[in-house]
Amino acid sequence: MPFSFFHLLCYITIIFAEVDAVNEGASKSKSKLRLFVFGDSYVDTGNWRKSIGSSWKEPYGITFPGKPSGRFSDGRVLTDYIASYLGIRTPIAYKWRKEVKRSKEYGMNFAYGGTGVLDTLANQPNMTTQIDFFQRLVEQKVYGKQDLDNSVGLISVAGNDYATYLARNTHNLQKLGDFTKKIMDQLEINIDRIRGLGVKRIAVTLIEPMGCIPLQAASSSYSNCTQALNLGSKFHNQMLNQSLQNLNAKDNSTVFITLDLYDAFFSALNKFTTHAPGSLGLKPCCEGKEMGKYYCGSVDESGAKLYTICENPNLSFFWDTLHPSQNGWHSIFSSLRSSLHKLTT
Repeated sequence: MPFSFFHLLCYITIIFAEVDAVNEGASKSKSKLRLFVFGDSYVDTGNWRKSIGSSWKEPYGITFPGKPSGRFSDGRVLTDYIASYLGIRTPIAYKWRKEVKRSKEYGMNFAYGGTGVLDTLANQPNMTTQIDFFQRLVEQKVYGKQDLDNSVGLISVAGNDYATYLARNTHNLQKLGDFTKKIMDQLEINIDRIRGLGVKRIAVTLIEPMGCIPLQAASSSYSNCTQALNLGSKFHNQMLNQSLQNLNAKDNSTVFITLDLYDAFFSALNKFTTHAPGSLGLKPCCEGKEMGKYYCGSVDESGAKLYTICENPNLSFFWDTLHPSQNGWHSIFSSLRSSLHKLTT
């Protein structure tokens, strides 16, 4: 379907309704900050094409803003909460930069769901290409020195790299450690490029406990996490912490910091299941009627739904088999909040 003025108007309405709600009461003292976002679906706010992206299909966006907005959730994602903490509106997705006025004002989101540090099963721009997009804007003087001097980078990436590796090497997990080193080598190059382009503080998320994602927990009827994959997450995070320490040591700086999604996931899940009677635990709110065949948002040729949705998404931590719900992200953000002062100090 060709892009129309109606589609543009709807998208602009979503953007402004969303950022007003997220950032109500935001601090004016931080209004000059720019947030530049790179990575995957945990931070993507609408870069996939509407014609092919599941994030643009119902029931995504059902909680907020009430219709699909390009986020891989029923509502807000990590980017929205980090922007809110910084006192700014959620930055515009790169895809929409030419369609929305003042699109550069709060930074820009280059993240594409399904992508990774390396090439993945998703045919979308990987992290290197996302940084290329950013570099072009810097070279075109879209962002000047003053903008970059007051900037924060947010990176959430690598989960899809491992998903791709596991899909291609189901019977050969012994070399997973070597694959992690390959990811780290390229990730160091990538984040150092972002620093070289002028971003003053760069936050990189530690990877979530991959074994707790519903896609993996389904084998235990959502009662337990897959511990082998969680050990893989821990190994990745140990190496990432060491890589960032090495990069900071190059010029005795604290440019690179981590956001501990691993512990935040566990902390949020524990609080959620303990204090929210009737919560779904590891079970997703939205899932296909046949696991592996249909997915959240799948429909048949007549448009009939091939998925089910829980009665109350606010009782879910996970929205679909891969992504937290808005409620889940809010809980994760609450767990991260005490460490977020590092973004601006």
